[in-house]
Amino acid sequence: MARVVVLGAGISGHTAAQILKRKLGKNHEIIVVSPNTKYQWIPSNIWVGIGQMTTKNVTFELAPVYKKLGIVYTQAKATAIYPEGDTTHSKPFVAVEYTSKDKSGQTGEIEYDYLVNATGPKLNFAATEGLGPDGHSESVCTYLHATHAWERLQESLDKMAKGEKQRFLIGTGHPTATCQGAAFEYALNVAFEINKRKLNDKAEITWITNEYEVGDFGMGGAFIKKGGYITSTRIFTESILSEYGIKWIKRAGITKVEHGKAHFQTLDGEIHEQEFDFAMLIPAFAGVGIKAFGKAGAEITTDLFAPSGFMKVDADYQPKDFEDWSVADWPSVYQSPKFDNIFAAGIAFAPPHAISKPMTNKNGLAIFPTPPRTGMPSGIMGKVVALNIAERIKTGQKEPLHKASMGKMGAACIISSGYGFRDGMAATMTVFPVVPDYEKYPQWGRDTSYTMGEPGLAGHWIKLVLHFMFIYKAKAKPFWWLIPE
Repeated sequence: MARVVVLGAGISGHTAAQILKRKLGKNHEIIVVSPNTKYQWIPSNIWVGIGQMTTKNVTFELAPVYKKLGIVYTQAKATAIYPEGDTTHSKPFVAVEYTSKDKSGQTGEIEYDYLVNATGPKLNFAATEGLGPDGHSESVCTYLHATHAWERLQESLDKMAKGEKQRFLIGTGHPTATCQGAAFEYALNVAFEINKRKLNDKAEITWITNEYEVGDFGMGGAFIKKGGYITSTRIFTESILSEYGIKWIKRAGITKVEHGKAHFQTLDGEIHEQEFDFAMLIPAFAGVGIKAFGKAGAEITTDLFAPSGFMKVDADYQPKDFEDWSVADWPSVYQSPKFDNIFAAGIAFAPPHAISKPMTNKNGLAIFPTPPRTGMPSGIMGKVVALNIAERIKTGQKEPLHKASMGKMGAACIISSGYGFRDGMAATMTVFPVVPDYEKYPQWGRDTSYTMGEPGLAGHWIKLVLHFMFIYKAKAKPFWWLIPE
């Protein structure tokens, strides 16, 4: 019997665990280690943050689902990996600290034959002074953050209804933050709610971003086919912002947030302040801080993890000038080059380089987006890792048969505003591949047959359908495996 331990129960980890159990059955053991009791469908946190959904709509308890599937669920957080075992363990194991009420604070060890790191990111609010729900801004990165954001947003809406003007600042809260798409979607939803209440004259909404041009989204922007014409995501995004009456500040890195004020630098080195009454700003991401130790007890964290705390996989991490990077440098099986029974999927893997060009201002501050690895790509990575592990266990096949490089992977993004089947609009965008390949597609970097964008109500319907479809899949309802990642 083989034992596969999955760290994390987000999109990537949950997907991997479901597929592993389905492929391996009762003859092998799947253990999911997560500090949380609930699964959350993160893309719909936006609707929680505007009061159109509650936490019950975007979460469910993990334990009953894993019990139904025959997966062992351990409520704990991983603190260290011992990939060679140690003096008392002949097999590799993970050290954990339990977070369940009955064992809270206690420690333990879980041995494994294969390990999947799908821990996702640490929300690094501390990287920007004063950022976050414990500081002076809001977040929609978790369902609890989104709930708090809605409470604060209601306060601003109430003030506007009484005739008081309100300033909204929404975007990235760190010079190298990712997830521009989530912040952009939230900005549109806030604008939609204000318009629905006919309070536009009382609102000033500003989109602030570390992108060189709006519409970069951490992937160097794209050229998309729209209405039979090729246009840039910059024009596509600017037109949507203008339609919603949202101003924008680009090439900006927020360095400090105070009560009602954000301090930021721009790429030209200028230092500015932006006042606000309500701010929702996405933090920087970092690895969750797992350490690694060799058999003799010496720390080998740098063998497994990059300085960011994310896990190194089958990518080319050699230093190169940005112009010298190739799409071939991106990983395809998400396997540790040091220990071939360890994998990392979703946000947990370390990108080999930025997709958007790294830029630094004259003050030495780097201002550019980190590559996105959320949503659809995370699910695909989890599936590929699970399939390769399952085949290796069942057949002994060490050469991975399934691959999913972001340089050969497409992604779909639906940025929706409003809620319901009659009210709302969505900007639907697909890109292929996520990492541009200028060798294969020298003109645009991507295949314009599959890189498209359209605004409209239909995309909004799709967003709603996808919410219920992916919750259904994550709950392992009948024939869940027929729903693609």
